[in-house]
Amino acid sequence: MVAFEHPHPHGLVPSTAHLELPFFDAHHRQMAPELVAWSAQQQVDETDDRAACRDWVQRLAGGGWLRYCVPAAHGGALPALDSRSLVILRETLAFHSPLADFAFAMQGLGSGAITLAGTPAQQAAYLPAVAAGRKIAAFALSEPDAGSDVAAMATQAVPVAAGYRLNGSKTWISNGDLADFYVVFAKTEPHAGARGISAFIVDARHPGLDSHEHIHVMAPHPLATLRFNDCTLPAEALVGPLHGGFKLAMQTLDIFRASVAAAALGMARRAFAEAVAHAKRRQMFGQTLADFQLTQARLGEMSALIEAAALLTYRAAWQRDCSHTRGAGTPAYTAAAASAKLTATENAQRVIDMALQMFGGRGVQVGQKIESLYRDIRSLRIYEGASEVQLLILGKAALR
Repeated sequence: MVAFEHPHPHGLVPSTAHLELPFFDAHHRQMAPELVAWSAQQQVDETDDRAACRDWVQRLAGGGWLRYCVPAAHGGALPALDSRSLVILRETLAFHSPLADFAFAMQGLGSGAITLAGTPAQQAAYLPAVAAGRKIAAFALSEPDAGSDVAAMATQAVPVAAGYRLNGSKTWISNGDLADFYVVFAKTEPHAGARGISAFIVDARHPGLDSHEHIHVMAPHPLATLRFNDCTLPAEALVGPLHGGFKLAMQTLDIFRASVAAAALGMARRAFAEAVAHAKRRQMFGQTLADFQLTQARLGEMSALIEAAALLTYRAAWQRDCSHTRGAGTPAYTAAAASAKLTATENAQRVIDMALQMFGGRGVQVGQKIESLYRDIRSLRIYEGASEVQLLILGKAALR
């Protein structure tokens, strides 16, 4: 299966008209067309999701796009992580290939804690390698009984003479059994809840780590369960302050939450473009599908859903970048990111469902773009903060 063809079927390429909105700066407007042109020339066989992700990481590195995952001091493109650049990248990549978006996003998310709180030695060892595609990163937070309820995690890191001994398991780990290193969150104070969590860097080949248990899902992505059995880490593996892991995890997720909304937005825009092209071609009862008022109304609804999500997404990224507080964000930004993530993922699900309905039977045929988008979008309403969690964030913000 090929991710996308060149030239694009029916000339489907994402528009960059939204870059004229005041949320974006000159370097965003310069970067986006270059990214669109680069993406349109990539051909990746995605039959094997793990091989494809490795391929995408190398291509993204070669194109210079992974440099947006780390700060300039460590080989990055900009002085600091820039949410608007991440949004542009993820929206564009997801329009072309959700797996390309996945490969890019995990480089940033998996190394984000090191960017925010790593020692100079940790940053030097990992961040340039992430930007150059020499190391694949992963973020290991979720557990079988601790997903949205992070404080319920059971994995423990116990102090020992050599550093820390890690025992427990993590699951639903993106890039599991593919990554070169994991940022792993574990309890260092078992009875302190969220205040007893710390973060550690664990290299993939480290003794005591087993990552071979792959998880197969409806839209193929490299996922695995990690098991730690007396995995002894040196003291230097600790990222950030002891017991500061929960805050660090939330800071990292805050940076990338708006970009999850952008990935959903990219998929919705692709489904909309596919639907418009199909409606113009499809002959029915002596006219095209596009000639029917019902079709026009449906396309109008899809367009409105996309634009509403887009404005919330761009606003959230702009708020984060303009905030003087890097990483943790302000309460206003946290609520804005929650609004964007909730609206963009839920709206994208609706848009893609409507587009599939417009394709009729062909819409559910395996191998059709609209069918793969239907599977790809579903997980975005769950990962990095399920829709229900975003509703809780917004509800608490309203009650403050």
